[in-house]
Amino acid sequence: MYNRRKFIKLSAAGASLAALSASKIARAATPPATAGFPIVISTWDFGIVANKEAWKTLEKGGRALDAVEAGVRIPEADMNNHTVGRAGYPDRDGHVTLDACIMDEFGNCGSVGAIEYIAHPISVARAVMEKTPHVMLVGDGATQFAVEQGFKKEKLLTPESEKAWKEWLKTAKYSPVINIENKQHAPGNQYNHDTIGMLAIDAKGNLSGACTTSGMAFKLHGRVGDSPIIGAGLYVDNEVGGATSTGVGEEVIRNVGSFLVVELMRQGMSPEDACKEAVHRIIKKKPDTAKNIQVGFLAINKKGEYGAYAIQKGFSFAVCNAEKQDLLIPGKSFY
Repeated sequence: MYNRRKFIKLSAAGASLAALSASKIARAATPPATAGFPIVISTWDFGIVANKEAWKTLEKGGRALDAVEAGVRIPEADMNNHTVGRAGYPDRDGHVTLDACIMDEFGNCGSVGAIEYIAHPISVARAVMEKTPHVMLVGDGATQFAVEQGFKKEKLLTPESEKAWKEWLKTAKYSPVINIENKQHAPGNQYNHDTIGMLAIDAKGNLSGACTTSGMAFKLHGRVGDSPIIGAGLYVDNEVGGATSTGVGEEVIRNVGSFLVVELMRQGMSPEDACKEAVHRIIKKKPDTAKNIQVGFLAINKKGEYGAYAIQKGFSFAVCNAEKQDLLIPGKSFY
């Protein structure tokens, strides 16, 4: 493993990362965003079952890295989830391509983009991190590496996803739907979901994160979003905290969103305020575009305080700690 960053304990200056004020908590109608360690948070309602799986590692004193990998593998394997993992909708040419990345407390990271035929891209991303000198592998090269590492190569296009794709081909109109996780997607008439991003702090106070997706349904072949891009879809700094994103990845990439959120927390912002500022920068740069898309950020700082903010209403995130394993919190939004 490549130790690019030594673990440094939080200095006294970090005390400026104060908890959310009582008044803000009251307005948000959510519990105090500080829960001690260990703790795991993740995007959307399917984060509840993912968190429960991650908790199995954390409650035994396990490493956050192992927890987040195990956690996001749950939605990757969910046959009813059409934007994460093996049941994801294909691109416009009928290929199911997956993106994922993972990052540990030392700053080590690995990712895969547009990988095909592999059901668990998050585990391939970890293999890239631990077994190669690289950060990212893509396309056929990523698939080849996965097979060489013993991952099973299989057809991922399910009958249900294929039916939805063929229905879409009748009009071939590409228009991302805001908060599609809360709506019925016309082709196949099934509920669709979005990226899962997960952040965890283990009992030793170390952070890790993971992010995985099948990307936008019916995208151009070869399209890669923010999810596998370190600094865009995910970023972890063990001195400060971590952040992840969901929504239209192009806008997250243009603003290096997750890295921005972590750096804002470094400057003293709370996780929620840091997410809010990152969202506002997207809106400021492209106000007309922002009205019709969703982007949300989720963050946690070194103290275990967490927060989220999105462009549109409807974004939610799940929290799991020693007190609660199935807490779903609505994120605040600009619109």
